[in-house]
Amino acid sequence: MAIIWDGVLEHTRSAQEKNTDPLLWAIHINSALNAAGVSVPSVELADCLVSYICWDNHVPITWKFLEKAATMNIVPPLFVVALLSTRVVPNRLLQPAAYRLYMLFLKRYAFSLASQISCPNYKKIMKSIDGVLQLSLVYGHKECEPGVILVEFIFSMVWQLLEASLDDEGLLENVPENKPRWLTESHNMDIDGPDCFSGKTPEQKDGLQKANTTMAIEIIGEFLQNEITSRIVSLVHQNMPAHWESFIQQLQMLATKSSVLRSLKHLSPDTLLHFASNIHKFLSQECKTKLELNAIMAAGSQITFPSHSHGDNWSSLWLPIDLILEDAMDGGGQVTANSAVEIISGLVKALQAINGTTWHDTFLGLWVSALRLVQRERDPSEGPVPRLDTCMCMLLCTATLVVANLIEEEEGELIEEAERSPTNQRKDKQALGKRRGELVTCLKLLGEYEGLLTPPQSVVQVANQAAAKAIIFASGNAVGNGYLECLSANDLPMNCSGNLRHLIVEACIARNLLDTSAYFWPGYIHARSNHIPRSIPGQIPGWSSLMKGSPLTPPLVNVLVTTPAPSLAEIEKIYEIARNGSDEDRISAATILCGASLARGWNVQEHTIIFITLLLSPPVPPNYRGTESHLISQAPFLNVLLIGISSVDCVQIFSLHGLVPLLAGTLMPICEAFGACVPNGSWTLASGEELSCHTVFSNAFTLLLRLWRFNRPPAEHTMGGAATPALGSQLGPEYLLSVRNCLLASFGKSPRDRMKCKRLSKIITFSAEPLFMESFPKLNLWYRQHKECIASTRTGLPPGGPIHQIVEALLSMMIRKINRGTQSVTPTTSGSSNSSGSAYDDALMKLRVPAWDILEATPFVLDAALTACAHGRLSPRELATGLKDLADLLPATLATIVSYFSAEVTRGIWKPAYMNGTDWPSPAANLSMVEQQIKKILAATGVNVPSLPVGGNSPTTLPLPLAAFVSLTITYKLDKASERCLVLIGPAMNALASGCPWPCMPIVSSLWVQKVKRWSDFLVFSASATVFHHSRDAVVQLLKSCFTSTLGLGSASIYNNGGVGALLGHGFGSHFSGGMSPVAPGILYLRVFRSLRDAMFLNEEIVSLLMISVRDIASSGLPKGQAEKLKKTKYGMRHGHVSLATSMTRVKHAALLGASLVWISGGSGLVQSLMKETLPSWFLSENGSEQEGGGESGHVVAMLRGYALAYFAVLCGAFTWGIDSSSIWPASQRRPSILGSHLEFVASALDGKISLRCDWATWHAYVSGFLSLMVRCTPLWVQEVEADMLKRLSNGLRQLNEPDLALRLLEIGGKRVMGAAAEMIIGKKF
Repeated sequence: MAIIWDGVLEHTRSAQEKNTDPLLWAIHINSALNAAGVSVPSVELADCLVSYICWDNHVPITWKFLEKAATMNIVPPLFVVALLSTRVVPNRLLQPAAYRLYMLFLKRYAFSLASQISCPNYKKIMKSIDGVLQLSLVYGHKECEPGVILVEFIFSMVWQLLEASLDDEGLLENVPENKPRWLTESHNMDIDGPDCFSGKTPEQKDGLQKANTTMAIEIIGEFLQNEITSRIVSLVHQNMPAHWESFIQQLQMLATKSSVLRSLKHLSPDTLLHFASNIHKFLSQECKTKLELNAIMAAGSQITFPSHSHGDNWSSLWLPIDLILEDAMDGGGQVTANSAVEIISGLVKALQAINGTTWHDTFLGLWVSALRLVQRERDPSEGPVPRLDTCMCMLLCTATLVVANLIEEEEGELIEEAERSPTNQRKDKQALGKRRGELVTCLKLLGEYEGLLTPPQSVVQVANQAAAKAIIFASGNAVGNGYLECLSANDLPMNCSGNLRHLIVEACIARNLLDTSAYFWPGYIHARSNHIPRSIPGQIPGWSSLMKGSPLTPPLVNVLVTTPAPSLAEIEKIYEIARNGSDEDRISAATILCGASLARGWNVQEHTIIFITLLLSPPVPPNYRGTESHLISQAPFLNVLLIGISSVDCVQIFSLHGLVPLLAGTLMPICEAFGACVPNGSWTLASGEELSCHTVFSNAFTLLLRLWRFNRPPAEHTMGGAATPALGSQLGPEYLLSVRNCLLASFGKSPRDRMKCKRLSKIITFSAEPLFMESFPKLNLWYRQHKECIASTRTGLPPGGPIHQIVEALLSMMIRKINRGTQSVTPTTSGSSNSSGSAYDDALMKLRVPAWDILEATPFVLDAALTACAHGRLSPRELATGLKDLADLLPATLATIVSYFSAEVTRGIWKPAYMNGTDWPSPAANLSMVEQQIKKILAATGVNVPSLPVGGNSPTTLPLPLAAFVSLTITYKLDKASERCLVLIGPAMNALASGCPWPCMPIVSSLWVQKVKRWSDFLVFSASATVFHHSRDAVVQLLKSCFTSTLGLGSASIYNNGGVGALLGHGFGSHFSGGMSPVAPGILYLRVFRSLRDAMFLNEEIVSLLMISVRDIASSGLPKGQAEKLKKTKYGMRHGHVSLATSMTRVKHAALLGASLVWISGGSGLVQSLMKETLPSWFLSENGSEQEGGGESGHVVAMLRGYALAYFAVLCGAFTWGIDSSSIWPASQRRPSILGSHLEFVASALDGKISLRCDWATWHAYVSGFLSLMVRCTPLWVQEVEADMLKRLSNGLRQLNEPDLALRLLEIGGKRVMGAAAEMIIGKKF
């Protein structure tokens, strides 16, 4: 080959001397190469010619030879540019003419790339360019994909011109952090070499150099303006942010400092920066309204998708938030390990992205949903479920912390980005993001929702105090918290009425999301400060007194218990006392923390629960040498905390804040220590009561059990048909510890966590040491035995052992009124014939054993007692009394009682108990009333209620274990002391009765209504929900009611115009005259779905109902009222401008509802099944495509179905997996796998490997819709998809005539497909 190139150079030298026509020279060279078998364009020839020219033969004729060779495609032009860039640009000051020729060459060929990528040696050329410029080394990649090299080459040429221009004007030294990347010295440079244009004067040379700089800047502008090259450069911005940041900083330097740029006529600094800023706007400019425009254009219309207003349609955009907030209120059904703040934060981000709303509208949607929740619960029915305190926590803590999360996430990312910046000059300026300002706009708009802002009666005074605080501050008077504590309703003027917005603003100010400038917003305050008294006589002590050093006297403690702390400082003060004060003060401080500051301290609640959690885990004292746990000596203090946080609302508040795993981690050591303690002594409390270690253990143990569904078998959560709801379902204590360990190990590592730390108290310290069940051997042993009990696999009791003696003692205590000398409940190994009195005393003495031993013996005691009752040796009343005595001895045994009876009901081996009023209590007095009220509750759903056996010859029966359990529960009084027991066994009784055949639950409810009339509404509602537990058809009918009510497709008056109000109504209870009213279907469904044994059928049913809804929407066009008006206009066509746009809006709402129901019902499990099984199966079947008819109407229905399924699928994924990488949900880790599986199905269908039977218009709409939403709303998903898959999908979209979407998919797909994107950009020929 060397001979060939020697010949080429010899001929070139000869032609140079003869001044041969470049065309003739090129023809000769081309012929010679062809004869030698060298393919063209030849990179070797290009290298040979450039080396020949630079610099020994730098004359005009040789440059003409080179240009002609490029024109005739003998040499690859881009490779020539690469070669010249390394030789000419570094020598541009010495060789200005060569620099100008180089730029002309670049300008000619860099903007005609289509021919360059179609040549046969394209891959070899790109690889050669990489070798010359070392692009792989500069940009840090190992792959040599031609398209990637092409992108890097174009960008590098622009960047080189930029650096050269800065250097020519002496500006490059102003950015020392950015070392020049492309102005390297050429090893071929000959300083003394002749310049063929050296005859010019210095002035002419300066003029030529300035002209060169001018041309370079103009070419930079042309690269950034040209549709093809600018789009190629945008790939660098998208996929190589660090390099883009350095480039853009140099460009900004050029725009601000360059005198040459300022002198240009056709290119100004602002224009240049505008070109650069447009680089990253392709995503917002294209595909933004892809779904809507496709839908409208398919029907022959040219209108855009209607913008939202703050009406019913806008409100429905946030329906998932309403549902998840309402679901979180179901404290009886679920306490979650996952933080509601984190879950709702991810949900809000997903809705904002998919709805395409501004952040202030998004925040407004969140607040409005929370306000609707409060209004639904402002007059709640009584029952053992969370109510107003939890609702207010949702509004003022959860929603506020969600907003704080979203603001801190943005600002944390901005700070991190500034720290990564090469100059790091904008760190302070970027500390505040746009979302903070959007919050201000949102809260100003919130004032327009007066109907939702009316506070519940118990909150009125707090709201008025918040308004008074704003009035006083706005007047310029500094009044402390002590003054506000003493303001009563009588002290405030009539027009100083506060509302819930005042409390929301105070919650935001407390968390540094707002400042006090909010007090000056128009309309925020109405009264004047002179209407408020300056002083109040006889001020009572309060938090201000504490902060001034007042001791914790009983009057002060009483005030602090009933008054929430105004700020973090007061909570920290109390925490310090609880940690380091005297024993008496510590107990007082613990009582205060568990008072109003926990339940209603909405500005400090997240701090209060953390402090309480820390206090439940006191450190080991220095030099502690005791043999028992150091926790034992803390019994009175710990007991105050345990009792203080045991109410339904308090436990639910811990759950909402995500503290359940940490709380479980503090309760387990307490249970382990006190459960192993022998009750030989006790502690005397200030009230005179005796406190035993059994009592402390029971309080801790029952609280721990409420943190997961302990009464359900683990198999329930893992069986093939089970699914985990959106709020999570704990599999047991191991799961809680696992979540705890992960939370503590990962906290503080993300930018958002670091921002969050600024909000938390500086004195908070958590031990990150992991905990495992093996750390608690006694608890672990009990848990294994508990699972055996639940599964009914427990082994028999060996005779004569210590546990057998405890069983004997427990039975002696329980049945002390039975003459044990004549009839024994269980075989005894003792020949004692003592009297029942002495036997009872002996039993109590024998029961001075650790609580763990009693729990181990309890299942055997229950089995013996229930067997005795079944065989008539023990009457039902005696059984109930004995069970109550057992629970009174050790309340922790209630857990075993629940587990045992649940397992025995499941086994089904016991004869029924006749609830006749003789042996067992009778429900007859209330059963008829319960039946009528159940029918009223379900009236709006269309579900048939099975008849109840009221009167006649049909006896009412319950399974014996359930009858015994119910008889035990109704022995409890409804007082504060019994509440902790009832909140444990109440939900378990409901779950157990609901799982039994109809009408067990109505019978149980009737029995309880007799005992607690004020719980009547709650009990009847629970009974009505049981209808759905036993009938899948009833569940489907309920789901149908949810769709028809939300979309306004039903005829019943409750539906009205649809929306959130129709779906969720007013909660449940006797809110109207005449007793129980129909309950909205959404409320019913949220109280039912967790009891469904097989949730997987929901996917098919919800998809089916979604398709039916689309058909009904398309056929009706508009809700009834609007449709009547439309008929009177000439534009009242079924698929006319307004009607189709409205139909599309309602289709989106239907998809939103369907996705919400799937996500809430089954979480990640149900969504995985949807993506992998349900949707592929649906597309592979006909699904009524033949029934829609032909013509325009059938096509539009088919198309709307496709878009509905696209929205539905993306929404399901977004809710479950999150839309970005900040999600803490475990489900997000499975996102790439599940999404990849679904996209494999889509790609295979597009490739023709799978034959579909659905309507083609439906499939086309689904594919374009699904991928459009991924591109626009979830770009991170695209980046997680495999490169080959993205290329297949892109090719399929082009076959569907969706070239723009095909390109966008590649553009945001990451560096892996950057080359394919560039080649497609060039091939599109804009």
